Amino acid sequence: MKKFVLYSAFLLVVFISIMSVLFYRQNNENKNLESPLPDFLTKSVNSQVSTIDLWLPFLQEFLPDKTQEPEISARAALVYDLSNSKVLYEKNAKEKLPMASLTKIMTAVVAIENKRSDDRYTVYQDNLVGENVMGLTAGEVLTLDDLLYGLVLSSGNDAAEVLAQNSLGRDEFINAMNNKARSLGLKDTNFTNPSGLEGDGSQYTTAYDLLVMTRNALSYPQFAKVVATTEYHINATSEHSAYDLYNETNLLTSYPGVKGVKDGYTPEAGLCLVTYLDYGGHKIIGIILGSENRRQEMKDLLDYSLKQQGINPPPHS
Repeated sequence: MKKFVLYSAFLLVVFISIMSVLFYRQNNENKNLESPLPDFLTKSVNSQVSTIDLWLPFLQEFLPDKTQEPEISARAALVYDLSNSKVLYEKNAKEKLPMASLTKIMTAVVAIENKRSDDRYTVYQDNLVGENVMGLTAGEVLTLDDLLYGLVLSSGNDAAEVLAQNSLGRDEFINAMNNKARSLGLKDTNFTNPSGLEGDGSQYTTAYDLLVMTRNALSYPQFAKVVATTEYHINATSEHSAYDLYNETNLLTSYPGVKGVKDGYTPEAGLCLVTYLDYGGHKIIGIILGSENRRQEMKDLLDYSLKQQGINPPPHS
């Protein structure tokens, strides 16, 4: 009798368990699980999250001696030491401003991430836009590497358009640029074209967002190599002309330790510059937007930033 009671109790427990599972499934079959992540960090909404790199530094991490700050004309500026996570200079770092050809930092990253399997990029007539150009001709075929040098050293608007059209198609490429920005956690940046030219809508960023973008871009060896190059020569082939490209605007040859990155200008944006300095054991990114004298002001900011940390700036011209 005792065995019968135990067996009956066991069957009852099994029955209740089965019914509980069935009840739960029935009541949840039409419910969707919600991700705790915001939409811009979910792959179903943003394809660029496959290369997510969230790094959002606090601007209050370091308070420099403001009595010694250089006076600059730039509408916004930011200098940040990656080596010790210190803000060395800040002015309107989160103000939305036009960025001109600093756009091409993101253009390069998206092009590198979406390289064509055949590494053949055809130049179309529609790609030949703007005054700052690499000098391409419709019908030519070049490699990603060659176009990246034209994009950065010559600030080639034509190279930017060729990369966009051949990588994903122009519209999808611009969409990928914006998705990449959101995957980095940036909400104050918007791209409407791959070159930075005015006239395609509201294209803007902040000095803070450019800091995050530049740090991410420098993690790509190909990008870091291109932006640190002073000159690059492309030999002629049966598919394209020869090109002699020179990087003359950044401080690569005038300020020891500078590893380049990018300059930009439009009448709307003013003179803009992003500079990467590796000197005295410190890796520093400086950003200037809307300046009247970007080269001198960047030198002044780099000198000031090094002195703030007890480092004598290098002699420079």
